[in-house]
Amino acid sequence: MSCELSVVVPVFNEEGNIPELYRRLVPVLEGCVASFEVVFVDDGSRDRSWELVRDLAGRDGRVRGLKFSRNFGHQMAFAAGLEQARGEAVVIMDADLQDPPEVIPELVGRFREGWDVVYAQRRRREGESAFKLWTAKAFYRLLRRITPVDIPLDTGDFRLMSRRAVDAFRRLGERHRFTRGLVAWLGFRQTGVLYDRAARHAGDTKYPLRKMVRFAIDAITSFSHVPLQLATWLGFAVSAFAFAYILVVLVLKVVGISWPGYTSLMAAILFLGGVQLVMIGLLGEYLGRVYDEVKRRPLYLVQEEVGGGTRGE
Repeated sequence: MSCELSVVVPVFNEEGNIPELYRRLVPVLEGCVASFEVVFVDDGSRDRSWELVRDLAGRDGRVRGLKFSRNFGHQMAFAAGLEQARGEAVVIMDADLQDPPEVIPELVGRFREGWDVVYAQRRRREGESAFKLWTAKAFYRLLRRITPVDIPLDTGDFRLMSRRAVDAFRRLGERHRFTRGLVAWLGFRQTGVLYDRAARHAGDTKYPLRKMVRFAIDAITSFSHVPLQLATWLGFAVSAFAFAYILVVLVLKVVGISWPGYTSLMAAILFLGGVQLVMIGLLGEYLGRVYDEVKRRPLYLVQEEVGGGTRGE
């Protein structure tokens, strides 16, 4: 059974946020659409998150829940939710209340004007360190410069997508996902609304530095070949440097100036060795992604579903 709007919410150890999210989300949706559903996707939580989702689904027929068989990752949870969503439009958002539910009516309003994708663009980010703010700003601007896809600046996954945009997104089968980049790649009519991102309501961030770096690598390698092209650029640069160095050595030799060559030899070897190892590592990143894609394993596995007359994958 379809509805006017689906809201997809990935969940990973969010027991401190789910009740407050539900309390704020439902009145907002009741005030802006005639019918809706909320699809919680539990990404292998180890706390009481799934119990809370099951309880909400039992009390409110507009709430549905999917529980993964293990932790498959935040981006896979979005993929599963979009696969299962029944709405004519779908909002994706996080469960930590950094994406305020109160912004959804504005997203719906722009959708009714004819836009297929309405993304929420961060005007301010509260409760985050200066380091995270600076690295996020630098990342989005670097990504915009090296990719052919027009990915909006300072924009996370919080957005609304029309049914035709969702159906197009569901055709993308790649494993290393950068959802905001994939949605931008789809095209269609896209626009943004500004909002102030709140501090996390409860719990800890699910993106520590290690995951942020992994996420950035996935984004760059999914949408740009520039890292691979570094090999060519570095090769020309090193060759030019070596040629100039040879000319300098020959001139010094002619005028009778020479030194033992151990230091310069070792410096050249270490420099070239470092460049080669870096490029081998980059090739390994791309090759690893090819390896993951050709295995064609399912993107996720659902262990349990609750609420709303559930359907299979």
